[in-house]
Formats: sequence, C-alpha cells, structure tokens
Amino acid sequence: MNSGIKKFQIDSEYFFKEGCFITEVSNSSDDEEVSVARARVEPGKKTKWHALADTAERYVILEGSGTVEIGDMSPSKVTAGDVVLIPPQMRQRIFNSGENDLIFLAICSPRFEQKNYLEVE
Repeated sequence: MNSGIKKFQIDSEYFFKEGCFITEVSNSSDDEEVSVARARVEPGKKTKWHALADTAERYVILEGSGTVEIGDMSPSKVTAGDVVLIPPQMRQRIFNSGENDLIFLAICSPRFEQKNYLEVE
C-alpha cells in the first residue's frame, strides 16, 4: 500500500449494471488488499442477484433501511450502523424498503475488480 489521501468525489457517481449508483472511494493499485465504494439504492429499488468471485464484501449501512439477502439465508432487515458480511462466491442482493436513499459502503477484499462480478439468476 502507498500512503496518501483519497478525496471523496460525489460527482464521480455512476450507475452500475447491478442496479445501484456507485462512487469509488478507494479502488486502485495503491491498495490491492481492499477497495471502498459508496453505494446508493433508490427507494423501492432492488439490486440484481450477483456474487463476487474470489472477493469478500462487507456492507456498512450509513443511511436508510432495507432488506438484504445473502445465499440461502432468510431476508434480513438492515438499518444505519449495521454491517453485512458476504463471503466470496455468495449470491447477494439488497432492497431499499425505505422512503429515502439507502446508502452504504461496500468494502471488498481483495479490492473489487469488474472481472470478479458475476450475475446470478
């Protein structure tokens, strides 16, 4: 890892095919071991079933409320302050059941790479 400060740039937000908006907070070769992205799911929206090959993911819920589904677990409600742990290759999706945006950090290790994103039916 190289030392440095990554400045948050909200204007770099983009829509990802998974069904949510993403702002890459830190995802570069400067730190191969972890990436941090800010994810935003609009009210009433649900991300697609997906998994990450060879990558563990954690959701840290910052704002809003929703329901998360991981593997064969029963759907679970999440709110600000909750942390969701998702092992590699585990199917996942999240639904925003609230009236405001559901915002969370998606922390991946090793860092997220597009080639590891898997759409799951």
